[in-house]
Amino acid sequence: MKILVIGGGGREHAIVWKLRQSAETQKIWCAPGNGGIAQDAECLPLDLADAKAAADLAGRLGADLTIVGPELPLVCGIADEFARRGMRVLGPLQSAARLEGSKIFSKEFLQRHAIPTAKLYGVFDSAQAARKALGSARWPVVIKADGLCAGKGVLVASSMAEASEFLERALEREEFGDAGKRVLIEEGLAGQELSYIVLTDGEKFLAMAPARDHKRAFDGDRGPNTGGMGAYSIDEIFPRDLEVSTIETILRPTLAGLQKERIPYCGFLYIGLMVTRDGPKVLEFNCRLGDPETQAILLRADFDFAAACREAAEGRLGGVKARWLPAASATIVIASEGYPTHPVLGKRIDGLREAEAVPGAVVFHAGTKRDGDVYYTCGGRVLAAGAAASTLEEACRTAYVAAEKVQFEGAHYRRDIGVGLAAKGAAVERRNG
Repeated sequence: MKILVIGGGGREHAIVWKLRQSAETQKIWCAPGNGGIAQDAECLPLDLADAKAAADLAGRLGADLTIVGPELPLVCGIADEFARRGMRVLGPLQSAARLEGSKIFSKEFLQRHAIPTAKLYGVFDSAQAARKALGSARWPVVIKADGLCAGKGVLVASSMAEASEFLERALEREEFGDAGKRVLIEEGLAGQELSYIVLTDGEKFLAMAPARDHKRAFDGDRGPNTGGMGAYSIDEIFPRDLEVSTIETILRPTLAGLQKERIPYCGFLYIGLMVTRDGPKVLEFNCRLGDPETQAILLRADFDFAAACREAAEGRLGGVKARWLPAASATIVIASEGYPTHPVLGKRIDGLREAEAVPGAVVFHAGTKRDGDVYYTCGGRVLAAGAAASTLEEACRTAYVAAEKVQFEGAHYRRDIGVGLAAKGAAVERRNG
């Protein structure tokens, strides 16, 4: 196959890295890609919001399959444009991508189909009305901007002061633009977060290895929400009884609900879970692979990922079997100074060769730009150092050794990714967000 990957972050680098391992892969392009992806695929310019340009590009290249990485192209209707032209693409249609593109649509979908989720206090387009509703809410609450905010439009608020400040930012100062013109407020759930991702053709599904990410910017789950500062994957975070419960009470009703509403779904479906005392509940849907979960998950994949993607895109996923290394993996995101609010860009990156030379480590590029033999930062999340090993403790140790080799001005990363589970044998208690 000749494959075009849409996107340019760490998730897309991991996808390209895994596709290259398939005997079925003849050629890989990535649009727009980044400095590191250019080592593994031919990178081409592309405006991710321009569905027509993406389809034109795939047609000119003669791509047999296009895999869409990020959410923006899907919400903008890239899969619809490919479908109109009879071109093979892996990614849900615009109608299905609303599960991620609109938090309000997603919550209403969950309610319509009686899928376990947090209690909704209300949907608001006025800060004054939202503050009034908070008077009868039970703290903490979760406030979510309706549209796409790159993982930054969510706040877990424990006080009226915190909530009011976020409501002012979203609804009065319009910091999130159109994405924040409406917000929803829901109860805060206590438990353990889990990323459950499946590849589906709309009926059949192939479950990815379970993963847990770390959204907050700083150690101890402090600081603002980000797109993700690291993740790990190990089977023990998703025991068999929890998996069965999730499939029967959440996944199958979700797929059945989409079919009932005549919303075709083909691609990756990400279900953000909170495992509560009352069982798993849905925090959010994403219409694509997670980032940085993908980096951790694909480090454990022991099957032909390219073939699985093709089968799903062709609507015949039933014959594909996924195998996973019976071990663990971890990935550490190295971010720019000021991330996630005001990242400082254009800094020279040193130590990449040394990081890549660490035995067992893999370095995925996210926000990098190459000029000759030198790499520079060009995004908030710059790199992800990952590793798979026989234990989570060993995977984390190897990933951190690689991360420590990377140097650029203002670089920072969390130093507690997977630490709770690796050191104590138990996951850290968190609240949804």
